[in-house]
Amino acid sequence: MRKLTSLQGNSQWLDGGAMFGNAPKAMWSKWIENDDLNRIPLTCRGLLIEEEDRNILLETGIGAFFEPKMRERFGVRENRHVLLDSLAEAGLTHEQIDVVVLSHLHFDHAGGLLTPWEENKEPELLFPNATYVVGKIAWERACKPHPRDRASYIPVMIKLLEASGRLELIDNDHSATLGNDYRFHVSNGHSPGMLLTEISMPDGPVVFMADLIPGTPWVHLPITMGYDRFPEQLIEEKTELLADLLNRNGRLFYTHDHHASLSGLEQDERGRYKAKEIHKEIKQLNH
Repeated sequence: MRKLTSLQGNSQWLDGGAMFGNAPKAMWSKWIENDDLNRIPLTCRGLLIEEEDRNILLETGIGAFFEPKMRERFGVRENRHVLLDSLAEAGLTHEQIDVVVLSHLHFDHAGGLLTPWEENKEPELLFPNATYVVGKIAWERACKPHPRDRASYIPVMIKLLEASGRLELIDNDHSATLGNDYRFHVSNGHSPGMLLTEISMPDGPVVFMADLIPGTPWVHLPITMGYDRFPEQLIEEKTELLADLLNRNGRLFYTHDHHASLSGLEQDERGRYKAKEIHKEIKQLNH
């Protein structure tokens, strides 16, 4: 038995123009609301997978590690660690998580590994009994970041992960820790070595889309983010993966979509991909 549950983490307001790259506001403002500072609401959602003998968490969101000034700068709404509250609602604590899979190590996907900010106190790693699964290339990028995205990493977290002795670096499409019911698709368009976890389900796979497709508007092939390293490569990666998932009745899990956690996939008469059968949140989707 395998149960899938979406978990809300801390949420953000981020600039809509940055999130939609070269798409004009006249287009993206039809898809999502913005505030008077041109920011749009984004969640940082994780996916809990409960198996008979272990609990797996795909990503930890942004968390609450930022000190107040930085929290304001990056539009983080809550000052508590929302993901821990969501785990509690699911009947678990972070100590009961056996595996944490991180698509990449940008702070809005991995910051939830750290304890909440406290004045004059260094952060610590949460999930003390978990193996942390990270792509080898993504790890190398985090250790030696490019100036373009250096601010997206948390140096103290990298050191804590390395010192934990519980880090599995992935250089193929499977993890020894996770086993054969899980495989990875690798995407480099947003950030080098980003892992998209595919979960085997009897009615078609579920893929954690990370920042390849952060929400339903980005299912449309031309739509990319200003944060993406290689937008044209990202579109090619989307094209290949979506064609594959459409043929296999795959579903997409979204980490940043304020309105949707999971959807199916379809193509219209012009060949454009669209989300269908959208779920705002999922509660114990069963294998």
